[in-house]
Order: sequence, then C-alpha cells, then structure tokens
Amino acid sequence: MPIPFRNRTDAGQQLASHLTDYRNRHDVLVLGLPRGGIPIAAEVAAALNAPLDALLVRKLGVPGHEELAMGAIASGGLRVLNEDTVRDLRIPTDVIDAVESVERRELARRERLYRGSQAPPDVAGKTVILVDDGLATGSTLRAAALALREGNPARLVGAVPVASRVVCEAMRDVVDEMVCAETPEPFYAVGLWYDDFGQTTDEEVREHLARAEQRMASARREQSTAPSAGVLAPSTPAETIAQAALPLRGDQADTGPLLERLGNAEIVLLGEASHGTHEFYAERASITRRLIEERGFNAVAVEADWPDAYRVNCFVRGESDDQDAETALGDFVRFPRWMWRNEDVVAFVRWLRDYNDSLPPGTPKTGFYGIDLYSLSRSIEAVITYLDKVDPEGAARARARYACFDDFGDNPQIYGQMVSLGLAEDCENEVVGQLLELQQRAAQRTGREGRGGEDELFFVEQNARVARNAAAYYRAMFRGRVSSWNLRDTHMADTIDSLIQHLRVHDGHARIAVWAHNSHLGDARATEMGVVGELNVGQLMRERHPEETYNIGFTTYEGTVAAANEWDEPARRRRVLPALPGSYEDLLHQASGIAESDLMLDLRNGGGFIETLAEPRLERAIGVVYKPETERFSHYFHAILPRQFDTVLHLDRTSAVQPLDPHAGFELPDEVPETWPFGV
Repeated sequence: MPIPFRNRTDAGQQLASHLTDYRNRHDVLVLGLPRGGIPIAAEVAAALNAPLDALLVRKLGVPGHEELAMGAIASGGLRVLNEDTVRDLRIPTDVIDAVESVERRELARRERLYRGSQAPPDVAGKTVILVDDGLATGSTLRAAALALREGNPARLVGAVPVASRVVCEAMRDVVDEMVCAETPEPFYAVGLWYDDFGQTTDEEVREHLARAEQRMASARREQSTAPSAGVLAPSTPAETIAQAALPLRGDQADTGPLLERLGNAEIVLLGEASHGTHEFYAERASITRRLIEERGFNAVAVEADWPDAYRVNCFVRGESDDQDAETALGDFVRFPRWMWRNEDVVAFVRWLRDYNDSLPPGTPKTGFYGIDLYSLSRSIEAVITYLDKVDPEGAARARARYACFDDFGDNPQIYGQMVSLGLAEDCENEVVGQLLELQQRAAQRTGREGRGGEDELFFVEQNARVARNAAAYYRAMFRGRVSSWNLRDTHMADTIDSLIQHLRVHDGHARIAVWAHNSHLGDARATEMGVVGELNVGQLMRERHPEETYNIGFTTYEGTVAAANEWDEPARRRRVLPALPGSYEDLLHQASGIAESDLMLDLRNGGGFIETLAEPRLERAIGVVYKPETERFSHYFHAILPRQFDTVLHLDRTSAVQPLDPHAGFELPDEVPETWPFGV
C-alpha cells in the first residue's frame, strides 16, 4: 500500500486541497494542535490565506487515575468537563478546581513559549478550522472541539490528513464538519501514513507561528496601500500604526526583519523602559545573540560599573577562576543589585561563555564591559592591585595620590558635598596625574605583553579614567542635575569609544551592542532633556558615528517591574500602572490590541504612520525606583519618538525580572494608594 504523505508539509498541502471553500474568507481562523498539528495547520492557513494560531489543550486527569479524563482545558480560558465521569465518580468541585489550577499553570507556560505575551485567539463568531496531524482515538481533537464550543465559534471544522473511517465519522458529533483527507483501512497508527513522521520541536512551532503572522501582516500592509476598491483606509492613529507595524510573537524569528534593517551598523544601542523588566532583558539578549553569531559583534557594553563587569568579562573569556555565571556576577553588590544579578543576565552570561568556548583557537572572543562611573573606590582599588603586581614603586605613588579620598571612606557623595561647600580640597590633580602615568606606561608597553597583558593594561587604565571622571561627577552632583548627567553620559560614550579603539587594534574590528536605559540611549535632542541642555549616549553616538549607530528603544503599557520604593531600598515586584491616556505607550497599546500582538515599529524608513507619531507625546521611564502615586511627575517626559529611536519594540504587558538575591519582601503585594492619582 503506498504511503500517502512524504512529511507534514506534504500532508498539509494535500489537506488544504479539501478545504478550498474556506479560501479568502475574512471570518476563517486556522488553529493547530501543538506540536505535530502546527506544520499541517501552517500549510492549510497559507493556502486559505487565513491567520494561524495554536490551540493548546490539557487533559484534566482523575486524581490517582490520571489516564482517565474528567475534562480538558484549552487556550483562552476554555474548559469542558466530562459530566458523566464527574457524576459517576462523585468528584468534588474543589478537586476539579485543584487539578485545573495545576494544568492551567502548565498551559500558561506553554502559551508563553509559543506566543510570548500575545493573547490567546478569540474564536467568537468565527469559522474555526481545527487541525491535527491525524486521529488515532480522536480524544485530543474531541477535547479541543468541546472546549472551543465554549468560545462560541460560528462554525467548527475538524481537519486531519489521515484517520480511521470510524473515528472520523465519530467526530461529527462535536464539529459541524469533519474533513479527513485519507481514511485507509486497516488504519493501525497515524505515523504509518507518513514517510517522515519525526517529532516537531517547540522551536519549529514558534517559527511556523511567526512566519504566519508575518504573512498576515504583509497582507494587511498590501491591503492598506492598494487602491480603495471598497477597502476602508485606517481612520485612527492606532489603526495606522497597527497596519504599519511588524508583529512580535516572542520568537527568535521576530528579530529577522530587525537585523535586515540594521544594515552595516557597528554600534547597536538596545534600550529599556525600566531597569527591572524581564521581557526587555530577554529581548535584548535574543537580539544580541544574533548580532554576535550572525554579524560578528565582539563586545557587549552595559550600564554597569567597569570593575564589576570586567569580572564577568574574564569569565566569559575563560580567563577567571569563577566556576559559573552566577559567581562571576558576584561583584555586583551595590544598589541596585537586581539590575545585573537576575536570572536573565545569568542566562545570557552563561550563553556567552558557551559561545566563546565553542570558537576555534585564536578566534577573537566576545567581551562584556561596563560603561558607568559610580565605582570610585572599586576602581582605585583595582589600579593599586594591578600596580602592586607589576610596579611596586608605581603602586606607592598611586596610594599617595588616592589618599586624597581617605577621609571620605566608601561614600564619594560626602567627598562631592564637602568639596562643593569649600570644606575640602578636590582631588582632581591627583586622579588626573595617576591617569596620565598609566597612559604613559601603556604607551611604553603596548605590544610587548601579548593580548592578555594588553587587556589587563587597558582594564587598569580605564579604572584610572573612571576614578578621574567619578570624582568630577560627585563634585558636579552638587552643582546641578544637568552638569552631572552630562558628565556621566559623556563618560559612558567615551568608554564606548575607548573600547572601539582597543578592539580594532586587537581584534581587527569593533562591533558593540550597548545595553542601557532608554533615557541614556534615545537621542536626548528629541526629548525634554535636550530642551534643558542635557545630552546622552544616544545623541553622542549619533553625532560621533552617524553611519554606524542604530538605536532601538522599548516600551510597555502595564504589568509588573522589579523596583524599589526609595533609593537604596530593597527591590519589590511592583505593579506597573496602565500608561497615561495620550502617551506613546497608550497609543501603542491601542495599536497592539488592533494587531493582536506586540509590535515592532521601523522609524527610520519613513511611511505615513511616522506623521502619527511625530507630535510630542508623553513617554514613560521607570528606573530603579518606581513611584506610582506620583507617576506623571516622577516617570513621564515629553518626547518625539521617531527622532528618538530608529526602531521601537512595544511589549504590551511585561513582567518583573527575578533577582538572584531577592529580599524577603520581594513578593509582597504591591498596593496602589486608594487616593491615586489625585493624592487626596
């Protein structure tokens, strides 16, 4: 007997030929049962020009006899019970609810895996074609169909490439139409009717869903630009944005169009709208991995202190005694620890070490560097430690110079305050003198110590530079926000430039992914910051490297965030309020609802939707402190988004990062005052 299907792709194409009556109908939705049903459903959806989604189903097993189903749950909160089983076994309601709670958590986990933060499909009033790769007993498809009935579809069609004739006929009591492309007898098993019936992976499921969403988004764009033969043009700003945006489903395939838009950029700025959001970290890491693997990026520069990050750098290069990624992050002890000591950063650092270890001998490895300047004491310590090892006399001179700070202990703010009040002399001559001596040493020894020695010398010279700039920063803190902000961001931009120069000499090229807050990476000239004279890293990189810089921002509408109530307090998982009406986040939330997905907006290549975004609007920024009771004044500023970023990723609902060292109160409920937002 001939084998009817070469593989699932072939099976899906043959099945689609039996469903042509549903082609090009606006009310049709194709749902595949993961995992094996998704490749079949993808072919059906493409042939019918219909959207594709996944319907996840979990059996509710009788406790102690889990193989016996007392019901099932499915995507979208759907539930169906086997009333006869529940009645005959006298299963209490609280037992059913307990089993459902466990299975619902597993269902939610798989939903996040396949669709990210996108909502489950709405089937109300639609013609739903429910697809699997075949029917043996039909129990899974039956449970899915019964659950879908709870969502009130207009018509329910079951469709499989192969099934026994008896099972196919039996399904007609739960669907309006049952399509079985082949019903061979004797049937035996589904896999016998495929030449290739290999297991479908989670990654393949996600890729199929992402490609289908991109296909539908392209169709929507073509429709929006076609002559208006009965097709209505978008009537609201949110509709305009939804039609122009690309969908984000939480899949690696999402970043493909973004990498195409990056062109030959060698400095990619990856922002975040808060310092404690899991999805921002995860998306930045996903993009950065592809930049490293596919574009040869050889440095990750983060908004962190230089000596703390350099320990991580040594680990990912295999040049330290740290045994794992979490240990390598051990120098991040200063507030806010969770910003870099969290599960997302650990996962990325672990991946980077594995990637570097896999490179052929002699291939330049990708490093991890800090660009911030808060580490005055730690950087001084690093300079002296290095000199103790290579130049004891130089170490003595360094101790003498840095003794200028001894009266202030480990609190550089006291130094800045005392100098500003005229109660202490500043240490500028000392920190400048030490930096000049190290730079002279570097000029004399360049090329004579090998790559490891050159890296170490660069590390210590940068620490001396941090000490100089940190001292100036803490003095500037008491002269006004603008001067201290500008000094800090100029230091970060200068550090990136120093790193570029170092990598070009030793690796032959420099391609850097920068991780920092939107407020540092979005061009300051497009925000209120520029009006008051503040600059930032994004502006400076665009000015210094206009052809090589690409700027990516992130936004969210609501969710949770890891943040403190006040500076230097422990982090808590805090509820992020829905964005203020009229803000960019609110507008993108509306567009996200229309598109039924998170969004990626290309702001560099023009398009009519740019005009929609070009008027100044409020934009939200949450740092390490979150104050919902004064949100408008504490966390919003005016900006012009298309001038601020080249691309924006809007992740509509987000969640807090998980710290490695959570405080005992991290999980406490976060209540918004009853008087919010009026304060009375």
